Amino acid sequence: MNHNKKNALILGATGLIGKELVKILIKQKNYEKIHLLVRRPVDISNENCDVHVVDFDNLHAFQELFKVSDVFCTLGTTIKKAKTQEVFRKVDYEYPIEAAKLAKEKGVEKFLIVTAMGADTKSRIFYNRVKGEVEASLIELDLPSLHIFRPSLLLGEREEFRLGEKIAEKASKLLNILMIGPLRPYRAIQGKTVAAAMAAVSNSRKSGINVYRSHEIEKMLDTLCGRVSKKITR
Repeated sequence: MNHNKKNALILGATGLIGKELVKILIKQKNYEKIHLLVRRPVDISNENCDVHVVDFDNLHAFQELFKVSDVFCTLGTTIKKAKTQEVFRKVDYEYPIEAAKLAKEKGVEKFLIVTAMGADTKSRIFYNRVKGEVEASLIELDLPSLHIFRPSLLLGEREEFRLGEKIAEKASKLLNILMIGPLRPYRAIQGKTVAAAMAAVSNSRKSGINVYRSHEIEKMLDTLCGRVSKKITR
């Protein structure tokens, strides 16, 4: 049991990165309690995890759950799944911003969120523009410690089958070998690598605004793995 009594809250715990993050945080045992906000019941049997089925359109009704040290937001959908741009924006912009506002009101220490490599408020691509807008709005909130993770194409097992992403994933495994030097930032990245980086950053004391690009996320994990291996060989 952690005597510092740190608690965490995760939005998006059933997604590619979120489910890996839950596993890592449970294993690390840095939090006395981990609250998972989900749309539907999930089978997670761990004494440190509390699953809360909530209405994301009415997060304010669950504001007391935001009295935690750290909030992790791994929410995200696709235009295909959302059906409309309005629904997509609700999931990828409105929910994270509402969560951040509630977290700030309740005195959160860190807010960690996954956006995308192409995040840009001026992008002509709707997806990238929304990701840029959520970043800009979070920065305006002036959170004590904001951590933005911008991964490239995400690799890993998802709940739903996405044909386009499966094809891209197979191609990216070959392309990653060739993507060195200036092309390295565009290499595809494993969802569990992003999750591990988020967990690592949650243990840091960094304040202010921090942005981690895809290749920096990988480099961060390489550095951490190096430190662990040195400890083992000593």
